[in-house]
Amino acid sequence: MPDKCILEMKGIEIQFPGVKALDKVDFSLRAGEVHALLGENGAGKSTLIKCLTGVNRMDAGTITLDGREIRPASPQQAIDEGISTVFQEINLCPNLTVAENIFVGRQPMKRGQINWKEINRRAAELMSRFHLDIDVTRPLSYYSTAIQQMVSIARAVDVQAKVLILDEPTSSLDENEVQLLFDVMRELKASGMGIIFITHFLDQIYAISDRMTILRNGQLVGTYNIDEITKLELVTKMVGKDMDVIFNLHRKPVSEDAPDMLKAEKIGAPGKIEEITLEIKKGELMGFAGLLGSGRTETAEMLFGANRATKGEITVNGRKVELKNPHDAIASRIAFCPEDRKRDGIIGDLSIRENIMLAVQARRGFLHPMSRQEQNELADKYIKALAIATPDAEKKIGELSGGNQQKVILARWMATEPDVLILDEPTRGIDVGAKAEIQRLMLEMCDDGVSVIFISSELEEVIRCSNRITIMRDGKKAGELIGPFDGDTQNNILKIIAGEAVKA
Repeated sequence: MPDKCILEMKGIEIQFPGVKALDKVDFSLRAGEVHALLGENGAGKSTLIKCLTGVNRMDAGTITLDGREIRPASPQQAIDEGISTVFQEINLCPNLTVAENIFVGRQPMKRGQINWKEINRRAAELMSRFHLDIDVTRPLSYYSTAIQQMVSIARAVDVQAKVLILDEPTSSLDENEVQLLFDVMRELKASGMGIIFITHFLDQIYAISDRMTILRNGQLVGTYNIDEITKLELVTKMVGKDMDVIFNLHRKPVSEDAPDMLKAEKIGAPGKIEEITLEIKKGELMGFAGLLGSGRTETAEMLFGANRATKGEITVNGRKVELKNPHDAIASRIAFCPEDRKRDGIIGDLSIRENIMLAVQARRGFLHPMSRQEQNELADKYIKALAIATPDAEKKIGELSGGNQQKVILARWMATEPDVLILDEPTRGIDVGAKAEIQRLMLEMCDDGVSVIFISSELEEVIRCSNRITIMRDGKKAGELIGPFDGDTQNNILKIIAGEAVKA
């Protein structure tokens, strides 16, 4: 274990109006280590990182880098000091080439002009260091999210960073892509770089990290070597509650004679989904399992009219419906929380109130606008019901934590009083406590007669919450398991995904 301290933050305090965001927090990073920074949404992780990267000014405390005190006043100044950050949302230009993205703002010059040959050569060398043999002259948008994430890291590394901050870098990656990223992290670690790793995936923390620091409510809980603390102890320290209390969920069985709420008969579209048949009963929670690209999201979008089915038929509550677009789905009392809440869910510059009322207003039609009083009552109702952490409904949704943003999107669709609610990765990138709250809300809605389709990459939570599980593979329905589930369920799901037979 390396012992040279490359970065030390001592007694960091930051006060925002009405709240102390950080209260005498200490954090240290050694050269050649991966240090996980952990805590629930709102624990202070982002505030600490923003302090380190010059976004937030600290009210008290010191930051020492390589034995020299620094006070970054801007992100660019932090980069100049050798501190680079790769955020969960990829902040690159999809219309520019891979090479241009890596060197934008610091292009090598020759005789007063940009040296494109040198840019492309150096970009190719850099990507080969990341074990990627790609054409760096292609636009970034040509490549997968995983490769775009690697390009972000390549850019950060190429500016001669001493400290690399990775903020939820694996949230959109599949298992193989995560392992590729971890290989790169190990190489950077071996070169002496210090890496701060922020994630909500507990298994990944233990797979790659050397130490962890836990924050809760803006205060330091402690710093531990990775082998000093179990996952159960980690979760308990993060949330201040026992894990059994957090996930004490009560999934009720669905009666066999319960009516079908939604039936999809052999629906499909060329190049997206082959013929798929689904039935979900009133009050049932159907989980969707499968690898990224298996067709989970495409099926969900087809059931919401975002992707139109070119064959088959859909029946909702006993009535055949034609879902040409999302407006048709909303009119049929189908609601959909999309996978990418930043891109497809929230409107960051609008308030919580405005975000919540959007779907209700869309169903009413914009010739019949909601009064401000109706909007206020609706927003206040769901802020209270979902325990959304905000001083009031007028706060911009973009200023909320990921877990609270997800609750606002859920509130938007709950307000439409749907018969069918489709949730695509609703717990991705949020902390353990918020995840449990979302799961509890799903089950409460089922108790009220709403049928829920729940898509998640985490098999444990699919099994924990679902009455029935549909397994997708290569755009097809590969299998279906009906609860109650036992200890063999996860292995059975993995076998179906792999194309192996499962014993009845």
